[in-house]
Parts: sequence; structure tokens; C-alpha cells
Amino acid sequence: MKLLALIGCLVLTLPLLVQARMIADVDVAEQMNVAEQPLILNGAGVRSKFFMDIYVGSLYLPTKVYTLEDVLAQPIAVIQLTITSSMATSERMRDGITKGFETATDNDTHFIAKDIEHFTQQFAYDVVEGDQFTFVTQKGKGVRSIKNGQVQGDIAGEAFRQVLLKIWLGEESAQQSLRQAMLAQ
Repeated sequence: MKLLALIGCLVLTLPLLVQARMIADVDVAEQMNVAEQPLILNGAGVRSKFFMDIYVGSLYLPTKVYTLEDVLAQPIAVIQLTITSSMATSERMRDGITKGFETATDNDTHFIAKDIEHFTQQFAYDVVEGDQFTFVTQKGKGVRSIKNGQVQGDIAGEAFRQVLLKIWLGEESAQQSLRQAMLAQ
């Protein structure tokens, strides 16, 4: 129930984000509030493939950190993906996220397989340029997924939360330059 309140506050405050940094023609806010807790932009960068920008990924935390371990220790972490290309179709996003889960678990996803299936359903519908996916993760609680301000679902559990964060911030992330940018390295 607290997670619902937390996300409700996030959705309500998204339009109030202050100051922005321009990355690949996307305004990336320098800070946001989630459940009356201020979060700062830790870092942001571009996911590209075949010389095309696919999305801008950004990481928000209570305090600036530089390692995955420090992100995992935070009480809350928010990852936002803003789609910048029509190349990011529903099928490609689903496939990419699924591959990310496999990589982040060394191809051993059985312990979160149902959660992955549930999570990737948010990519079952059209994904278009300008769409924004927000993943609010709370230590010890789980993940809330939001697409364009609309809650898509909740997944409880610390194991899923950690693996999701590793997709973008782990040593074997799909794009090291995006990882480094999000971790402000």
C-alpha cells in the first residue's frame, strides 16, 4: 500500500520536475520527488544500436553514487527510459529486456521467471517515440512500472529489483557507455 502511495506521488510530481539537461533531444530532469523524498539525477546517457539512438536512460537516487553496489544499497532508485527512435518497437524492447534479464542472471532466470513474464507484458503494446518508462525500485519491496504516467504493475521482491537494476548498471550491461553515464563514471 505504501508503494502505491509512493508511485501516486511520483506520477503527480512528474510534471513538476525542475531544471533539465538535454540529452539526445530529451529533457532529462536534474531532480524529482517520489513520496515527498527528493531524488537527484545520478546520471543519464543514450542507448544506441547500429549508430542509432534508441532511448535515453536516466538514474535517480537520494544521493549521488558511482557503483552498482551503492545503487543497490539505496532505499529507492528510479530508472527512466525515454524512447527516441521508431526502431524501439514493442517486440524489440521485449526481446532486449528479456536478454538483459538473462545476462544479469548468467542465464539463470528460473527464480524470477514469472516476474520477468509479468514485467515484459508492459512492452506488449505499441512502443512509440516519446514513450517514457519509469521503474521505481524500493529496497526490500520491489518494483513499480509506469508507462507515460500510467501504472503498469508492481512486482514484489528484492531479487527481481536487483536483477532489473543490473540490466542497466551491471558489469555485463548491454551498453557500457550508458552504464557509465548512469553511474556518473
